[in-house]
Parts: sequence; C-alpha cells; structure tokens
Amino acid sequence: QVQLVESGGGLVQAGGSLRLSCAASGRAFSSYAMGWFRQAPGKERDFVAVISWSGSSTRYADSLKGRFTISRDNAKKTVYLQMNSLKPEDTAVYLCVAGRFSAIITSPHEYDYWGQGTQVTVSS
Repeated sequence: QVQLVESGGGLVQAGGSLRLSCAASGRAFSSYAMGWFRQAPGKERDFVAVISWSGSSTRYADSLKGRFTISRDNAKKTVYLQMNSLKPEDTAVYLCVAGRFSAIITSPHEYDYWGQGTQVTVSS
C-alpha cells in the first residue's frame, strides 16, 4: 500500500514558477513509477509527466515539454514537478500517481495509487 500526499500548489501569476512535491509512504517506493496528472474543472484528467523507478526515464505531455520537469529522490520517497513559465491554461488540480511497473505509462487507468491533489491557479 502506498499513500501519496501532494504539496506546493498555490496561486501564481502567468510566467511564474511553482514546484510541486509528492511525499509517499509505504514500502518499496523505489519500485514504483511515479507521475503527475492534472484535471481542470469540467475536463478529463490529463497526463502531465512520468518518471521511472530509477529516475533514468521520463516522459512529458507534448504541450509541456521544456516548461515542466519531473524528478524524484528515492531516499526521501518524494517526487517533484518543477513548473516554469506557467500559463493560465495550466490551472488545474495536480494529482500524484504511483504504479508498480517498469514501463513508462501515460494512461491514468494503469496507476494503482493516487493522491488527493493540489490546486494550481495561474492568473493572467
């Protein structure tokens, strides 16, 4: 069993930056692929980024490449999402996910564990 708790969301002006954190509890954190999805009001959950258990592989939504960076610290059982050059359309609840697989997977249906989410609001 893995529990995920996100933090770091908030209100930021367009062009600003935020770093989200996701702290995991439970065993074998380093065996899980970790990722982020986001959900805006009235919209489906969208893939943001994923990082492999070792941190050696990452993947991003095409529209976010170059602005967002995912990383992890297995010793701290934490995954991060650095978000730069934020835009109003990035406004959403950001959700941390974990899945016990070695592949890079972008479908939300494959992830076993979800956090409660942290709100990110970008003002214009």
